[in-house]
Amino acid sequence: MKPDVFLRLLRPHQWIKNLMVYFPLFLSGSLAHVRLNPSVFLPFLSFCCASSAGYIFNDLIDRRRDAVHPDKQSRPIPSGQVSVCSAAVLCVGLSVIAGLSGLAISKSFALFIAAYLLTAVCYSLLLKEIAVLDIYAISLGFVLRLYGGGVAFYVDVTDWLFLTVFLLSVFLSFGKRYSEMRLLGDDAGLHRRTLEEYPRGFLEGGMYLSGAAVLVTYAMYAIKHPPMVYSVPLCLFGLLRYQIRIKGGASGDPTESLLRDLPLLATGMIWVIYSAWSIYR
Repeated sequence: MKPDVFLRLLRPHQWIKNLMVYFPLFLSGSLAHVRLNPSVFLPFLSFCCASSAGYIFNDLIDRRRDAVHPDKQSRPIPSGQVSVCSAAVLCVGLSVIAGLSGLAISKSFALFIAAYLLTAVCYSLLLKEIAVLDIYAISLGFVLRLYGGGVAFYVDVTDWLFLTVFLLSVFLSFGKRYSEMRLLGDDAGLHRRTLEEYPRGFLEGGMYLSGAAVLVTYAMYAIKHPPMVYSVPLCLFGLLRYQIRIKGGASGDPTESLLRDLPLLATGMIWVIYSAWSIYR
């Protein structure tokens, strides 16, 4: 297997989502007390292995459908660059590494890794075919990363932070589904069955509804942490910018949106810098 094909199969650009494990540590103000050693990176690496295993498993299940998709047909499995057997072996190997590295952190953390892998399997086999539940399954992956980080670094996840992360992932998932429907047009149902089940306007309305809810829950979280309240306008700008991008016909993939859209990337960086100053000054 060529190195570039191997990397595309793992989807390393999606690993940015796994930085969610550090949110509880960063936002609690505990980051300054953590010693920099290899164990600090283990929760992130464990979720990277688990998420890549989930992507490979999903690609294996969807390989025939992806072969006729305008964008996904070039992926290693549907394009035939990687055999089904090789991909399956790699998927199992990554799952084992994720589980063992999770156990090296703690039994509790390993349970979150197991729950993530189980969610990925259930999503690929069943949940992605059920309207709304497909959105919830994707969002659960973000929540498991968040609570996994809390367990790994012995930090409690507040209720408002949980709600903000959950609703933000719902918002992004609605945006992604909406962009898929726009891209695929009349053939949307052939590539993803749930896109046929969503009534016209539902995905767009769900994106607006969950976006408004994110703003409210984040504002409540910020009020509980006074200096952070001034970051609420940044949150609003990011939500609006993502919606402009989606309505303009761009991809709704959260990682691609962040890395390819300069205003969104700048907003994220400013939020991190301002949050660090507010918490650790």
